[in-house]
Amino acid sequence: MDLVELRGLVPAVVGVLVRRGADFASAEDAVQEALIRALAAWPHDPPRDPKAWLVTAAWRSFVDWARSDAARRAREARLHTEPPPGEVSSVDDTLRLYLLCAHPSLSPTSAIALTLRAVGGLTTRQIAEAYLVPEATMAQRISRAKARLADVEIADGSRDLGTVLHTLYLVFNEGYSGSIDLAAEAMRLARQLATRTEEPEVLGLLALMLLHHARRRARTTAGGRLVPLAEQDRSLWDTAMIAEGVALLQAALARDRLGEYQAQAAIAALHADAQRVEETDWVQIVEWYDELVRLSPSPVARLNRAVAVGEADGAAAGLAELARIEEGVPRRTAVAAYLHTLAGETGLGADLYARAAAEARSTAERDHLTREAARLRQQLG
Repeated sequence: MDLVELRGLVPAVVGVLVRRGADFASAEDAVQEALIRALAAWPHDPPRDPKAWLVTAAWRSFVDWARSDAARRAREARLHTEPPPGEVSSVDDTLRLYLLCAHPSLSPTSAIALTLRAVGGLTTRQIAEAYLVPEATMAQRISRAKARLADVEIADGSRDLGTVLHTLYLVFNEGYSGSIDLAAEAMRLARQLATRTEEPEVLGLLALMLLHHARRRARTTAGGRLVPLAEQDRSLWDTAMIAEGVALLQAALARDRLGEYQAQAAIAALHADAQRVEETDWVQIVEWYDELVRLSPSPVARLNRAVAVGEADGAAAGLAELARIEEGVPRRTAVAAYLHTLAGETGLGADLYARAAAEARSTAERDHLTREAARLRQQLG
């Protein structure tokens, strides 16, 4: 069994311990301890039933901790002895653990960290490296999150999955840093979640991740420069990943319960379907943005819709849509620069690109916008 498969057992094992009476924080710690033992023992002596082995090792750790803690003597009396050997229950608690780790009482940052550790099976060190923070800082963050959940009941699968999906999407958007590819982790967890619920938005989110990730190699140059979608080398796109994303999207849409992730995936699929940028079906994209704005009228969705309207109906129409979006929205100046340039207002476009560069939130984005401003000014002579 490889490391990814081993991590895939984590939520089920945590769930077993919680059902046996362990509190969530102690159960998660015990499973992490069991994982360390498994990594040391399994290469030489692999178990016949990996999940049962982890349950047994984790439960022993939990019982040892409970017995050694004088403050938990009352709980120890309820624990009695280790359950007799036998088959591990087939009840799947993974979905409930997703819901717990993304509980609304947690901040998005804490929910992400706890999801990666308790459901994803990553170590605190790996999560800290991915977020470029000291391990001690991440350990404190996770400990605080678990303490906040001490008195929270694990919800059943009927609770809204929106917070879970948002958490996974935040993980995906972190992309790659350190030794952990968070985009790949997010897709792995979304796949796992999709096997445990019939909610079409889970498939929609997984499709969206795949369709975006399929363009990963074309999104930056070897030197790290951003490459806009219109300029990407489409031969670098992962066609197998695109095909899987489209198939998942179709399966989600067939359930006839449209959500914002399905709408976003449909837009991404239309971009992926175009062999050349000139073949992009902007009219359909605008229609899907209309659905997305109806479902989630966020400033980001409205900004992207203004660009699509500009492509479908002309720059003037796009600028009219942009005028309806309040000043101060992130990336609004960059969109204005693009649409004014599309309208032939090169000088104004250059000035707006320079202003957008000053507002950029990342070095790569700032460099790209600065180059666009320089390119337009060169055209002006």
